[in-house]
Amino acid sequence: MPNYYLHTANAQQALEAIAKGLPNVRISVDLNLSQRDFPLRDQELILDEENRLSIGELKRIVKKTQRIYLCRDGDMVPLEDRTAGYYKLAPTAGAPLLEISGVKMHISKGTDPYISASEMAKQAVNQGDMVLDCCSGLGYAAIAAHRLGAREVLTIELSPQVMGLRALNPWSNDLAKEGIVQRHGNSFELINTMDAASFDAVIHDPPRFSLAGELYSEAFYREIFRVLRRNGKLFHYTGNPHVIKRGSGFVDGVIRRLKAAGFRRIEKVPHLMGVSAQK
Repeated sequence: MPNYYLHTANAQQALEAIAKGLPNVRISVDLNLSQRDFPLRDQELILDEENRLSIGELKRIVKKTQRIYLCRDGDMVPLEDRTAGYYKLAPTAGAPLLEISGVKMHISKGTDPYISASEMAKQAVNQGDMVLDCCSGLGYAAIAAHRLGAREVLTIELSPQVMGLRALNPWSNDLAKEGIVQRHGNSFELINTMDAASFDAVIHDPPRFSLAGELYSEAFYREIFRVLRRNGKLFHYTGNPHVIKRGSGFVDGVIRRLKAAGFRRIEKVPHLMGVSAQK
């Protein structure tokens, strides 16, 4: 059965069309990837014969401005996971963003989560590269690296909650393409099992320091250095130091540890809230 994704913007479009007495409405039900026409009958939005949304249900969706609802098999459920913390997908004007316990996992202000992930990939990836993507989240950077012409992308994600949400995210579908290898596990542990000089580029987008401090350690940076080939490139997302309340010294500490691990040409990339470096 098909999946339909509803949120404040497209539910409001449907309500306005019903109020005008229109016979149909053109909306996106795949989170801004495409648009389609859907009929409006008996004061309902008809997605298909099993999925019909009343005015009351549409109003309920409109009220939850930071929530996405998945409609399928006649049910309407929010795209979230509360089994361990609170994980959810939140709507944007483009690709949805991942939010964990109220913290946004993407750069979204003034941009789009997929676009910002693509810019991160461009900092390190060239055509034909073997790419390691640590802490892949929804997989946007891995998909972007693949579209840039990477020969292969190995992408690692630890959280089963994140992997469950991305399996329902239409923007993550390209992770199934040939040339992208998905692994479930801890990047800090898995990188030790990888051969030296086996990657041309590494994209490192870890959780906050308070949640995964080992992924900001000199020991981990040395492992990234080891698996990179000569002249290989790294882009390391560090986050806004003011948001995580550690001041500019936090990023300076990252740079010191990267230097100690052997990296050169280390530069801050402020608009992507990260650091680029080269082996």
